[in-house]
Amino acid sequence: MSDQFVVAGRTFSSRLFVGTGKYASNDIMVAALEASGAEVVTVAVRRVNISDRSKGSLLDHIDPKKYFLLPNTAGCYTADDAIRTARLAREAGLSDWVKLEVIGDERTLFPDNEALLAATRVLVKEGFVVLPYTNDDPIACKKLEAAGAAAVMPLGAPIGSGLGIQNVNNIRIIREAVQVPLIVDAGVGTASDATVAMELGADGVLMNTAIAGARDAVAMAEAMKLAVRAGRLAHLAGRIPRKMYASASSPIDGVVGR
Repeated sequence: MSDQFVVAGRTFSSRLFVGTGKYASNDIMVAALEASGAEVVTVAVRRVNISDRSKGSLLDHIDPKKYFLLPNTAGCYTADDAIRTARLAREAGLSDWVKLEVIGDERTLFPDNEALLAATRVLVKEGFVVLPYTNDDPIACKKLEAAGAAAVMPLGAPIGSGLGIQNVNNIRIIREAVQVPLIVDAGVGTASDATVAMELGADGVLMNTAIAGARDAVAMAEAMKLAVRAGRLAHLAGRIPRKMYASASSPIDGVVGR
Protein backbone atom coordinates (compact mmCIF):
# COMPACT_ATOMS: atom_id res chain seq x y z
CA MET A 1 0.00 0.00 0.00
CA SER A 2 1.49 3.32 -1.11
CA ASP A 3 0.30 5.80 1.50
CA GLN A 4 2.98 8.29 2.31
CA PHE A 5 3.11 10.32 5.47
CA VAL A 6 4.34 13.94 5.45
CA VAL A 7 5.53 15.92 8.47
CA ALA A 8 6.98 19.41 8.01
CA GLY A 9 7.62 18.70 4.33
CA ARG A 10 9.47 15.43 4.98
CA THR A 11 7.93 12.28 3.53
CA PHE A 12 7.89 8.93 5.30
CA SER A 13 6.56 5.56 4.16
CA SER A 14 6.02 4.10 7.63
CA ARG A 15 3.48 5.55 10.05
CA LEU A 16 5.01 3.73 13.01
CA PHE A 17 7.48 5.70 15.15
CA VAL A 18 9.49 3.70 17.68
CA GLY A 19 11.61 4.46 20.72
CA THR A 20 14.94 3.04 21.79
CA GLY A 21 14.63 2.66 25.58
CA LYS A 22 14.01 -0.31 27.87
CA TYR A 23 15.32 -3.05 25.55
CA ALA A 24 17.05 -6.02 27.16
CA SER A 25 20.05 -5.45 24.90
CA ASN A 26 21.19 -3.29 22.02
CA ASP A 27 21.11 -6.34 19.73
CA ILE A 28 17.44 -6.91 20.49
CA MET A 29 16.75 -3.21 19.91
CA VAL A 30 18.42 -3.34 16.49
CA ALA A 31 16.45 -6.43 15.49
CA ALA A 32 13.18 -4.90 16.71
CA LEU A 33 13.78 -1.67 14.80
CA GLU A 34 14.34 -3.71 11.66
CA ALA A 35 11.19 -5.79 12.21
CA SER A 36 9.07 -2.71 12.87
CA GLY A 37 9.69 -1.21 9.45
CA ALA A 38 9.85 2.20 11.16
CA GLU A 39 11.78 5.07 9.65
CA VAL A 40 11.55 7.47 12.59
CA VAL A 41 13.40 6.46 15.75
CA THR A 42 13.23 8.53 18.92
CA VAL A 43 16.18 8.89 21.27
CA ALA A 44 16.16 10.49 24.72
CA VAL A 45 18.85 13.16 24.58
CA ARG A 46 19.70 12.56 28.23
CA ARG A 47 20.49 8.90 27.50
CA VAL A 48 22.99 9.70 24.76
CA ASN A 49 26.62 10.59 25.40
CA ILE A 50 26.90 13.55 23.05
CA SER A 51 29.75 15.30 24.84
CA ASP A 52 32.28 12.59 24.00
CA ARG A 53 31.36 10.62 20.89
CA SER A 54 34.56 8.56 21.19
CA LYS A 55 32.90 6.62 23.99
CA GLY A 56 30.21 4.01 23.50
CA SER A 57 26.77 5.39 22.77
CA LEU A 58 23.29 4.22 21.89
CA LEU A 59 23.77 6.00 18.58
CA ASP A 60 26.48 3.50 17.65
CA HIS A 61 23.70 0.95 17.14
CA ILE A 62 21.37 3.09 14.99
CA ASP A 63 22.18 3.45 11.31
CA PRO A 64 21.61 7.14 10.40
CA LYS A 65 21.31 6.18 6.73
CA LYS A 66 18.41 3.90 7.54
CA TYR A 67 16.57 5.75 10.29
CA PHE A 68 15.54 9.35 10.83
CA LEU A 69 16.63 10.31 14.32
CA LEU A 70 14.11 12.22 16.43
CA PRO A 71 15.66 13.49 19.70
CA ASN A 72 13.26 13.83 22.61
CA THR A 73 13.37 15.84 25.80
CA ALA A 74 12.26 12.99 28.08
CA GLY A 75 12.87 13.71 31.75
CA CYS A 76 12.41 17.47 31.49
CA TYR A 77 10.05 19.05 34.04
CA THR A 78 10.29 22.71 33.04
CA ALA A 79 10.07 24.61 29.78
CA ASP A 80 13.58 25.97 30.26
CA ASP A 81 15.01 22.49 30.78
CA ALA A 82 13.28 21.15 27.66
CA ILE A 83 14.45 24.12 25.58
CA ARG A 84 18.01 23.68 26.82
CA THR A 85 17.94 19.96 26.00
CA ALA A 86 16.63 20.56 22.48
CA ARG A 87 19.34 23.14 21.85
CA LEU A 88 21.99 20.74 23.12
CA ALA A 89 20.79 18.03 20.73
CA ARG A 90 20.93 20.41 17.77
CA GLU A 91 24.35 21.75 18.71
CA ALA A 92 25.63 18.17 18.91
CA GLY A 93 24.42 17.57 15.36
CA LEU A 94 21.57 15.19 16.20
CA SER A 95 18.70 17.07 14.58
CA ASP A 96 16.71 20.30 14.49
CA TRP A 97 13.60 18.16 14.95
CA VAL A 98 12.49 17.48 18.51
CA LYS A 99 9.85 15.39 20.20
CA LEU A 100 9.10 17.91 22.91
CA GLU A 101 8.23 16.60 26.36
CA VAL A 102 7.65 18.73 29.45
CA ILE A 103 6.43 16.49 32.23
CA GLY A 104 4.15 17.92 34.87
CA ASP A 105 3.84 15.06 37.32
CA GLU A 106 6.42 12.43 38.24
CA ARG A 107 3.90 9.73 39.16
CA THR A 108 1.65 9.89 36.11
CA LEU A 109 4.14 11.45 33.66
CA PHE A 110 1.31 13.58 32.31
CA PRO A 111 2.49 16.63 30.32
CA ASP A 112 2.49 20.15 31.70
CA ASN A 113 0.55 21.72 28.84
CA GLU A 114 1.20 25.31 29.91
CA ALA A 115 4.98 24.79 29.98
CA LEU A 116 4.79 22.70 26.82
CA LEU A 117 3.10 25.52 24.95
CA ALA A 118 5.68 28.04 26.15
CA ALA A 119 8.57 25.79 25.09
CA THR A 120 6.94 25.14 21.70
CA ARG A 121 6.71 28.86 20.97
CA VAL A 122 10.38 29.43 21.81
CA LEU A 123 11.70 26.47 19.84
CA VAL A 124 9.57 27.20 16.77
CA LYS A 125 10.98 30.74 16.70
CA GLU A 126 14.47 29.22 16.82
CA GLY A 127 13.80 27.10 13.75
CA PHE A 128 13.06 23.75 15.36
CA VAL A 129 10.53 21.31 13.94
CA VAL A 130 8.53 20.66 17.10
CA LEU A 131 6.43 17.56 17.76
CA PRO A 132 4.94 18.06 21.24
CA TYR A 133 3.78 15.21 23.47
CA THR A 134 0.56 16.40 25.06
CA ASN A 135 -2.62 15.33 26.82
CA ASP A 136 -5.55 14.11 24.75
CA ASP A 137 -7.06 17.59 25.01
CA PRO A 138 -8.44 19.09 21.79
CA ILE A 139 -8.00 22.66 23.05
CA ALA A 140 -4.37 22.09 24.00
CA CYS A 141 -3.73 20.53 20.59
CA LYS A 142 -5.28 23.51 18.79
CA LYS A 143 -3.10 25.91 20.81
CA LEU A 144 0.03 23.89 19.99
CA GLU A 145 -0.87 23.95 16.30
CA ALA A 146 -1.35 27.71 16.48
CA ALA A 147 2.06 28.01 18.18
CA GLY A 148 3.68 26.36 15.16
CA ALA A 149 3.92 22.70 16.13
CA ALA A 150 4.59 20.51 13.07
CA ALA A 151 2.38 17.77 14.53
CA VAL A 152 0.51 17.06 17.74
CA MET A 153 1.18 13.93 19.77
CA PRO A 154 -1.65 13.29 22.24
CA LEU A 155 -1.28 10.39 24.65
CA GLY A 156 -3.54 7.37 24.34
CA ALA A 157 -2.92 6.54 28.01
CA PRO A 158 -0.13 7.21 30.54
CA ILE A 159 3.40 6.44 29.34
CA GLY A 160 4.26 2.76 29.68
CA SER A 161 0.82 1.84 31.03
CA GLY A 162 -0.22 -0.39 28.13
CA LEU A 163 -3.85 0.60 28.72
CA GLY A 164 -4.58 1.42 25.09
CA ILE A 165 -6.67 4.36 23.88
CA GLN A 166 -8.65 5.52 26.90
CA ASN A 167 -10.51 8.50 25.40
CA VAL A 168 -11.52 7.37 21.95
CA ASN A 169 -13.80 10.31 21.35
CA ASN A 170 -11.10 12.83 22.29
CA ILE A 171 -8.82 11.42 19.58
CA ARG A 172 -11.67 11.76 17.07
CA ILE A 173 -12.27 15.38 18.12
CA ILE A 174 -8.57 16.22 17.92
CA ARG A 175 -8.46 14.74 14.42
CA GLU A 176 -11.25 17.11 13.40
CA ALA A 177 -9.79 20.09 15.29
CA VAL A 178 -6.26 20.24 13.87
CA GLN A 179 -4.83 20.28 10.36
CA VAL A 180 -1.31 19.15 11.26
CA PRO A 181 -0.51 15.42 11.56
CA LEU A 182 -1.81 13.64 14.65
CA ILE A 183 0.48 10.99 16.13
CA VAL A 184 -0.84 9.00 19.08
CA ASP A 185 1.97 8.77 21.61
CA ALA A 186 2.07 6.63 24.76
CA GLY A 187 -0.19 4.00 26.27
CA VAL A 188 -0.23 1.42 23.47
CA GLY A 189 0.02 -2.09 24.90
CA THR A 190 -0.55 -4.45 22.02
CA ALA A 191 -1.24 -4.54 18.30
CA SER A 192 -4.99 -3.98 18.57
CA ASP A 193 -4.36 -0.67 20.39
CA ALA A 194 -2.27 0.57 17.48
CA THR A 195 -4.96 -0.48 15.04
CA VAL A 196 -7.63 1.41 16.98
CA ALA A 197 -5.51 4.55 16.97
CA MET A 198 -5.16 4.39 13.19
CA GLU A 199 -8.84 3.56 12.66
CA LEU A 200 -9.70 6.73 14.57
CA GLY A 201 -7.84 8.75 11.96
CA ALA A 202 -4.43 9.18 13.56
CA ASP A 203 -1.68 9.76 11.02
CA GLY A 204 0.77 7.69 12.99
CA VAL A 205 1.54 5.97 16.29
CA LEU A 206 4.64 6.27 18.47
CA MET A 207 5.52 3.54 20.94
CA ASN A 208 8.39 2.16 22.96
CA THR A 209 7.43 0.09 26.00
CA ALA A 210 4.85 -1.99 24.12
CA ILE A 211 7.63 -3.36 21.93
CA ALA A 212 10.66 -3.23 24.22
CA GLY A 213 8.77 -4.74 27.16
CA ALA A 214 7.12 -7.57 25.25
CA ARG A 215 8.20 -11.16 25.90
CA ASP A 216 9.41 -11.26 22.28
CA ALA A 217 10.23 -7.69 21.32
CA VAL A 218 11.10 -8.53 17.72
CA ALA A 219 7.84 -10.39 17.11
CA MET A 220 5.86 -7.57 18.73
CA ALA A 221 7.62 -5.03 16.53
CA GLU A 222 6.45 -6.90 13.45
CA ALA A 223 2.94 -7.18 14.90
CA MET A 224 2.87 -3.41 15.42
CA LYS A 225 3.99 -2.79 11.87
CA LEU A 226 1.12 -4.89 10.54
CA ALA A 227 -1.36 -3.39 13.03
CA VAL A 228 -0.61 0.18 11.97
CA ARG A 229 -0.98 -0.76 8.32
CA ALA A 230 -4.25 -2.59 8.96
CA GLY A 231 -5.71 0.28 10.97
CA ARG A 232 -4.75 2.84 8.36
CA LEU A 233 -6.24 0.78 5.54
CA ALA A 234 -9.44 0.22 7.52
CA HIS A 235 -9.71 3.97 8.14
CA LEU A 236 -9.32 4.71 4.44
CA ALA A 237 -11.78 1.94 3.52
CA GLY A 238 -14.48 3.30 5.83
CA ARG A 239 -16.15 1.04 8.38
CA ILE A 240 -19.82 0.09 8.20
CA PRO A 241 -22.22 1.98 10.48
CA ARG A 242 -22.91 0.48 13.91
CA LYS A 243 -26.48 -0.86 14.20
CA MET A 244 -28.53 -2.01 17.16
CA TYR A 245 -30.01 -5.00 15.36
CA ALA A 246 -28.86 -7.65 12.91
CA SER A 247 -28.67 -7.05 9.19
CA ALA A 248 -28.59 -10.13 6.98
CA SER A 249 -25.45 -10.46 4.89
CA SER A 250 -27.43 -12.28 2.18
CA PRO A 251 -30.55 -10.49 0.81
CA ILE A 252 -33.80 -12.47 1.09
CA ASP A 253 -35.39 -11.00 -2.04
CA GLY A 254 -35.63 -13.65 -4.73
CA VAL A 255 -34.93 -16.56 -2.38
CA VAL A 256 -36.54 -19.81 -3.57
CA GLY A 257 -39.73 -20.56 -1.66
CA ARG A 258 -40.62 -16.96 -0.89
